Amino acid sequence: MGVLERFSLSGRIALVTAGAGPLFGSSLSEALAEAGATVITASRSLERNEEYAAGLRDRGFDAHGMAFDISDPSSIEKLRDDLLARFGRLDVLVNSALARDGHGGGFEEQTAETWAASATGDMVGLFTICKAFIPALVAQGRGSIINIGSIYGVVSNDPGLYEGTPMRQPPSYTFVKGGMVNFTRYLAAYYGKQGVRANCISPGGYFTGQPGPFVTNYCNRAPIGRMMGNEDIQGAVVFLASDASAYVTGVNLMVDGGWTAI
Repeated sequence: MGVLERFSLSGRIALVTAGAGPLFGSSLSEALAEAGATVITASRSLERNEEYAAGLRDRGFDAHGMAFDISDPSSIEKLRDDLLARFGRLDVLVNSALARDGHGGGFEEQTAETWAASATGDMVGLFTICKAFIPALVAQGRGSIINIGSIYGVVSNDPGLYEGTPMRQPPSYTFVKGGMVNFTRYLAAYYGKQGVRANCISPGGYFTGQPGPFVTNYCNRAPIGRMMGNEDIQGAVVFLASDASAYVTGVNLMVDGGWTAI
């Protein structure tokens, strides 16, 4: 098999949680579809996922929308059962869904209750969806799990970025994403000999129309000199999903414009 052929996802089934979302999710789904995978996007809104999948099909890709709630274990199990019944297997699991409950405000504003709310979706949800699908990956002897983390799972946020804005970085987000990185390593070590790879992608700041002072501060600090756009994460997810990374597991791939290099 040639080098470029190893990047092909033709014949693979890929699930992207929050895969129709306006941030990373839709970019991840688009990239996997363009690489040849059958892509299933899933989040709370079935309508949004079906609409996004229809748009991908209009472009000639194989895409489908489903619904589930990352904070509800029974919903995760139903997604697994429905997906495996419909498609027969899963080859790539991309965990991009984030339960926003509890991730508002700075340290002073957050409470034990908001931390518990965020943990229910982001930590328990991640554990539950991996536990739900891993037996199927093990049974077929192959599979790639890709968890979407953050630079703030590796380094602390810089409070100076938010000067002149009402923005604050919630500490619960840093806590959750840091745990995700090491949980990924655990899965890689535990299931590697059974053919299942687990890796993490930790992106930098994604431009979503943030206040001007924040954008200026961020761009001045980032070695590449700009915030992330839609295409910046796509190559990374195709690489980790494909046979091009067959000997790569337990890695936290920084896609951050050099942010954590300084």
